Amino acid sequence: MSGAEAWGFTDDRGAELGAARVPRRVIAYVRAGAALCDLGVTPVAVYGSGHDGEVLDPAKEGGLRSAAVTYLGPGRVLDEGRLRELRPDVIVDVTYDGKSPYALDEAVAERLGVPLVALSVGNELGLPDILERFGALAVSLGASSAAQTPAAASPGDLRAAEDALREAAARSGLGVLALSGAGPDQVHLARPLAWPELARLTELGVRLVDPGPGPGANWLTADWGRAAELRPGLVLLDSRAHATPPDGDLSGVRSTPWNPETPPSPAAYARFFRDLAEALAPTG
Repeated sequence: MSGAEAWGFTDDRGAELGAARVPRRVIAYVRAGAALCDLGVTPVAVYGSGHDGEVLDPAKEGGLRSAAVTYLGPGRVLDEGRLRELRPDVIVDVTYDGKSPYALDEAVAERLGVPLVALSVGNELGLPDILERFGALAVSLGASSAAQTPAAASPGDLRAAEDALREAAARSGLGVLALSGAGPDQVHLARPLAWPELARLTELGVRLVDPGPGPGANWLTADWGRAAELRPGLVLLDSRAHATPPDGDLSGVRSTPWNPETPPSPAAYARFFRDLAEALAPTG
């Protein structure tokens, strides 16, 4: 793809975006940036969400650190002067509602005069469709459709990881509870069908535990005692820096890391599925 070619892309808000040439200097929300890095497009810089601090969360970095990608801090408090100095051609964010970018105020991109792409990571799309959309964006930005970076995985690698997980789930009778610790007295319990990757796990045969009725579309917020009452055999434990470890009776339950902001790339999900397959295997 020539840099002199015009560029166009319709994002998941339905916004039709364009530029006189293919964007080369990409700034992205860290989750989107890590996915693009896997897919063969290395961002100039990435920014975080309201959960993030001034240092890039190791759970979210993927291949960004090894690619020496600059981290700018949380998106809502970005220094616009610094952003302008980086001369972005395009900004890539995610959207959970199909309407608004998640981690950056759209007005920032408007003031910079650059297009802002927002791709869905919410449950209106299934995980395969989410991965396809990020792949399409990467190709539009100049990546080869068969791009191989050191961290990359082919679609065949992802299928193999899914097959391994399907086999492990069929052999395991463990109930799996996904959660995010919010302190010593509070925990967020994930509603499986509200998360594309958790919904995909159920399609692959993993027995996800539903936390039951109550407020919250994606999470049921409760105390740790409520989590223990669900008697999970395995906990998918939020590995992000702001999440806290299990407390009380749940501290002895088997667990495996889960990043609710896993980069939407075949490589990242192949790793997650393989790790979960190993965690489901019988011990002893």
